[in-house]
Amino acid sequence: MNYRAINLKERLSVFSDHFAPRIVARMNDYDLKLVKALGEFTWHSHAETDEVFLIVDGALKIEFRDGAVDLRAGEMFVIPKGVEHRPVAASECHLMLIEPIGTINTGDAGGELTAGPVWI
Repeated sequence: MNYRAINLKERLSVFSDHFAPRIVARMNDYDLKLVKALGEFTWHSHAETDEVFLIVDGALKIEFRDGAVDLRAGEMFVIPKGVEHRPVAASECHLMLIEPIGTINTGDAGGELTAGPVWI
């Protein structure tokens, strides 16, 4: 077996597009995805699963219809399943999403920001 750490900074350096998650690891039935965020994402929800946002670098606001949470590097937040939300980054933010395999980034909204599974 090859034991090798995953360097998040290195993996983040190989792509530049925003709101296009890249899978860096799989744990049981969960994907760990790196994302670069900038601007406003689409309003959406995930009816079948919670979603974890872990901020690696920068800051991210997650808006809800009845409020918002501001996250900075080193902080995380769990969005309960079925809760409509919209990530917003005033400047580029690097984050990790932890969610079940096959979770679509735009959830129930679909649209042009929908990204397929890509490994890095």
